[in-house]
Amino acid sequence: MVNKDWTGNSTSVYANLAASNHSEEDRADKDYYATPPMAVEELLKREEFNHYILEPAVGGGHIADVLTKHGHVVQAMDIVNRGYDGTEVRDFLTTTKDDLKFSPDIITNPPYAISDLFVEHALDISMDSVKVAMLLKIQFLETKKRYDLFKKYPPKKIYVFVNRINCGKNGEFGTESSAVCYAWFVWEKGYDGLPQIDWICSDPIRKAKRLF
Repeated sequence: MVNKDWTGNSTSVYANLAASNHSEEDRADKDYYATPPMAVEELLKREEFNHYILEPAVGGGHIADVLTKHGHVVQAMDIVNRGYDGTEVRDFLTTTKDDLKFSPDIITNPPYAISDLFVEHALDISMDSVKVAMLLKIQFLETKKRYDLFKKYPPKKIYVFVNRINCGKNGEFGTESSAVCYAWFVWEKGYDGLPQIDWICSDPIRKAKRLF
């Protein structure tokens, strides 16, 4: 059977669109790289979110579990059911406003190869003032295509991790140091301005000092 990617093309699922440093052999199943819970905790220290949150690439629930622990009600969605309780099996890119429960904020770690599509669709289907937070590589700031996206939907905040974090390939976290710099990109629907940039430092010694 021929797999189809998120756009419906008859290719290997989540084809590498020159957006990842993983080879075809090394790529996770459907670009699944789980988010370390610490990264979600750091986001929640800096941003307030709606009581209701959509996690459209929930995977094994690594983001959703932290949100639930903090009292949020999470609508869990993914194109594949990876065993997380309550997962709606659905292609997020075909989701409409009518599929959303309440008017949720959106927090996720999207498949990077189609992350720009995730961002734009999340904001397209959201009401004004809804927050969308996505864990992305810092390289997401590059390319003319994304510049056009930023002109349409400028992020309000960008939180860059000073220390490299490890995302879990296929949900399994290794101990090796990551070569990837990640950041939380936070949009607020209706915001029209330049992004504010801040840093997340998980090193308690460096955290106590002013870096800039």
